[in-house]
Amino acid sequence: MNRLAKRYNTIVVGVGGAGSPTVYELAKRGKRVLGLERYDIPHDMGSSHGYTRIIRLAYYEHPSYVMLLRRAYELWREIQSRVGEQLLHITGSIDAGPADSWVFKGSWQSCLDHNLPHEVLTGKELAARYPGYRLPFETMALLQPEGGYLTPERCIVAYVEAAQALGAEVHGRETVLGWEPLGGGVRVTTDRDVYEADSLVITAGAWNSELVDVLGGLLEPERQVLAWLQPSKPELFTPERFPVFNLLVNEGRYYGFPVVAVPGFKFGRYHHLEEVVNPETMHREPMLEDEQLLREFAERYFPDGCGPTMSLKSCMFTNTPDNHFIIDVHPQYPQVSFTSPCSGHGYKFASVLGEIMADLAERGDTRHNIELFRLERFAHHPRARRSIRPAQPRLPSGVKRHSHMRNGLYERQSLNAAEAIDAIRPFW
Repeated sequence: MNRLAKRYNTIVVGVGGAGSPTVYELAKRGKRVLGLERYDIPHDMGSSHGYTRIIRLAYYEHPSYVMLLRRAYELWREIQSRVGEQLLHITGSIDAGPADSWVFKGSWQSCLDHNLPHEVLTGKELAARYPGYRLPFETMALLQPEGGYLTPERCIVAYVEAAQALGAEVHGRETVLGWEPLGGGVRVTTDRDVYEADSLVITAGAWNSELVDVLGGLLEPERQVLAWLQPSKPELFTPERFPVFNLLVNEGRYYGFPVVAVPGFKFGRYHHLEEVVNPETMHREPMLEDEQLLREFAERYFPDGCGPTMSLKSCMFTNTPDNHFIIDVHPQYPQVSFTSPCSGHGYKFASVLGEIMADLAERGDTRHNIELFRLERFAHHPRARRSIRPAQPRLPSGVKRHSHMRNGLYERQSLNAAEAIDAIRPFW
């Protein structure tokens, strides 16, 4: 290029679930920020679409997530207040399964550990209170009243518009071809231009490993299919009478929503057909096999919701080896940070991930406790294709690390690799 590259404080690659709040948070801090998205804003090629995404405080995946979730709720309310549009909808959440299952026990444990309001119901009690549910009577259900759903497309639009109002620059349909370190900063080349910045944040979902070499082998995109079926008794599937759910049954682990935005009761199976895919070549059109698997589940456990098929849509999970997120700075280039809020349970955290990634972009560290998600835990994993050594964080002059809480937020704790691995082992 003969002309000078455009210069920014931070470039964010991927303006979807995690990228859009990152752009907003940086703009809110007065930074000159550029967001680059290869598809439309919003789009249906990745993971942040389909009208609704579950949010819940009870967290069977690990109680450590709850502190981040508390902050996520605060930030979701902040952005919806700023844009004047409801994005967070409270219905209550159900986590159910056999009495000794990790879904029920894990959810219950997170409520006990964090003093969350909750009720424990049998399958019979659940059906009496919410007749849309027809679970086996021996099923145990954890009802947490603060669960609900987010509207992901509208959330992305809200964050992008709020960021633009603060001076952020956002480009859709511009593909990043690559990046390179440039002194203490970066140079990013796209199919349209060349840009330079002090820091780079990569939030490209299923495409993260194409842009971050050390993630190669650790991320596996997986095809998902969602169904919307018209209830025969629609009054049982309204947001007021049908909490969102996570359900472990003999057929697998499923999740679902009340009727929202479009016709039909929405639900899906975690890891659907267990198809690892290439996001560029994935078969996106749902097939008869997909529909049959989902309808069989609904017929058994939600018979009043199992009417005509209204819609089928595909999306992706991007799974890590332990199903926890990866949030970190690049081991060799601390001016580059990345997150993969993945494995099918990340969207609810998008608001707080924006805050975390803005912290990492500014100084290479964050006020939040993200030790559970550090890349270093995979240093010796057989799927890791490159040596993973932690970079020295870029802390401002005079700033020291602490391990205490400030204003309800954890600051960084120093853990060695063995301790970090112990931290992510299931507590049950």
